[in-house]
Amino acid sequence: MEHGLHSHLHAAIFHAMQTPPLLTDRKALALHRARATETFLHEEVVAEAEERLAEINRAFTQAAIITPFPHLWEHCGRSVADEDILALIPGGQDLVIHALCLHWANDPVGQLVQCRHALRPDGLFLGFLYGGQTLHELRACLGQAEAEVTGGLSPRVLPMGEIRDLGALLQRAGFALPVADSFTKTVRYRDALHLMRDLRAMGEGNALAQRVRHPTRRDVILRAAALYQSQYADHDGHIRATFDIICLTGWAPDDSQQKPLRPGSAAIRLAEALSTQERPLTQEDGDG
Repeated sequence: MEHGLHSHLHAAIFHAMQTPPLLTDRKALALHRARATETFLHEEVVAEAEERLAEINRAFTQAAIITPFPHLWEHCGRSVADEDILALIPGGQDLVIHALCLHWANDPVGQLVQCRHALRPDGLFLGFLYGGQTLHELRACLGQAEAEVTGGLSPRVLPMGEIRDLGALLQRAGFALPVADSFTKTVRYRDALHLMRDLRAMGEGNALAQRVRHPTRRDVILRAAALYQSQYADHDGHIRATFDIICLTGWAPDDSQQKPLRPGSAAIRLAEALSTQERPLTQEDGDG
């Protein structure tokens, strides 16, 4: 009995060490989204995706779009909820779009892997998510205000990836020809309180699993608003809010795709291609 208890305890400890705590409270996130009335950034992503697809000389007939707002994508393909396990059929799509919800995923790499396996060979993945500069103004002011008023910080902001790291995740997920780029949307508001209300209207309220379960103190909010006004207001008194949107592009591997040449396989020397004279490196060159 004692041995069995110890074995069970060791198994529980091992499982806890292997399973990271959940990032997102999915029930809270669903409630926030159910009350959402503002989707202008998602509309920006729809337009951006359409523009990028128009530049590709190819028709996609089996598209799946992972989105919390399916009505925005009705004309593009089948909508899929952004659950931890995506309702995607392995090899069933020639296009998968992850539309501005990957930042809430408990396992972003797992989401990318699921998208990769859902694609047919030479199928395209487009992923849009908030990047590390998103709302940097608000995050800085809230952090400073809370530290000043309460002497501490509470979990209220999602960890958001940088473009270089996110591009590497595409390779980890098995995509070929991975590319990560970004665009910035700067939105002006009357004040920080207006911005906070708009974030709730977007369905982007705090749904962190480890969040503090009581409302932020009013004096913290007012201090953050004052800091925002003093640091980020334009000449007319309106404040600026930055939304950094990263686009991830990758293809399911296929033999028809271009591949880099092997090192040493070049048929012409660089000096010949540039019509210059090649000379060996001298000691003087190295000293410079």
